[in-house]
Amino acid sequence: MRISENIPTSWCEPWKIKTIEHISLAPPEIRQTALESAGWNTFLLPSRLVYIDLLTDSGTNAMSDQQWAAIMTGDEAYAGSKDFERLESVVQRVYGYKHLIPTHQGRGAEHILSQICIAKGQVVPGNMYFTTTKFHQEHAGGVFEDVIVDEAFDPHSGCPFKGNVDIEKLDRIVKRVGAAQIAYVSLETNVNMCGGQPISMANARELHAYCSKRGILVMLDATRAVENCYFIKTRESGYEDKPIAEILSELCGYTDGCTISGKKDCLVNIGGFLALRDDGLAQKAREMVVAFEGLHTYGGMAGRDMGAMAVGILESLDYAYIRARVEQVGYLGKRLESYGVPVVKPFGGHAIYLNAKDILPHVPQEQYPAQRIAGEIYLEAGVRTMERGIVSAGRDHDGNEYKPELELVRLTIPRRVYTQSHLDVVSEACARVCRRAESIGGLRMTYEPGALRFFQARFEPV
Repeated sequence: MRISENIPTSWCEPWKIKTIEHISLAPPEIRQTALESAGWNTFLLPSRLVYIDLLTDSGTNAMSDQQWAAIMTGDEAYAGSKDFERLESVVQRVYGYKHLIPTHQGRGAEHILSQICIAKGQVVPGNMYFTTTKFHQEHAGGVFEDVIVDEAFDPHSGCPFKGNVDIEKLDRIVKRVGAAQIAYVSLETNVNMCGGQPISMANARELHAYCSKRGILVMLDATRAVENCYFIKTRESGYEDKPIAEILSELCGYTDGCTISGKKDCLVNIGGFLALRDDGLAQKAREMVVAFEGLHTYGGMAGRDMGAMAVGILESLDYAYIRARVEQVGYLGKRLESYGVPVVKPFGGHAIYLNAKDILPHVPQEQYPAQRIAGEIYLEAGVRTMERGIVSAGRDHDGNEYKPELELVRLTIPRRVYTQSHLDVVSEACARVCRRAESIGGLRMTYEPGALRFFQARFEPV
């Protein structure tokens, strides 16, 4: 017997599967009919006809046995639920903010924050827009201005922290409008629209020092902050030996509050919250949450969901878990790269992004190439992905379409749901679509909603 000298040391997911949900691949003709009925919008496909669902990682997580135990013992009292007290204690301990205002999901928190912090005409600088965040900021009368570093717009750049704020860009805005006209700086972790790219701790520290000196608030979108902390630990000098919890605490310490969609890092299927340091802002938020979400001790969430979120937050800090989560995304990226599929580099924390401009260079952006690729991937193998490009960017106040530099297809991996075999199927399907890219054309929009059009717009092939 001769054993190889080159035996790798592999790692595996730090869990075992207890419950399964059956899936099946619908026949090609059924998929074709479904996509046409959905107007080539993957958001409008019925879940029962989706084989592998990479539409989003929002609320699509698999919960643990301990989270399900919290579901079963949930306190559904209308006021003062013990699960609110449990969640409040965990948020204060883990994220470090004094006040917790629960909401039904992240955009509820975005709405309340925008309403209490933005006066009409004020500027909200941010490290790249996110769809719902920007909508709520503009709905409150604010003007979003992008201050992300230039590397974020280059899908080929290997910059390890492409989510960073460009302090010089921010300074030019502050000098132009004055610090009093800055509502707050909107700081996103693992920036979604440029490929799930992280911010560095050094950048957060520098931003905090700059804004503190000028009396400007920094509000964190901490939805994927734990994933961001994994990148800080693995990419930023001085953090290699620090636990994820310690890194997260420091990161949040450079901000004045945060919004969170609990449907991501917090490992639940519904829920979110706004967390704040300032007593006065927190009181305004509590008064508003009663009108728009629910009483300030449940904010639109069931008690059992608050209990499950409290458990999920603590589970998310486990290094074995977060390593498996982020590296599974990297596994898909490496598979796609090995086939020659153009992807955004470095790989993100929650998704891999296909570079539609490189895949369909012959299709003008006005014909929605990323939207078309998402449809083709579904036709190929029943895999649901989503567009992150011109459709998501929407229109300006004059009705002109924004033309973002990045035209991407997002392959978003739910937490603790799929195996590497599922991702093998995904990578092979994407490669087959790219192999026939020259025969793929664009789309025209046949129905356009007034806002957040990517959710419900309809298309047909040109």
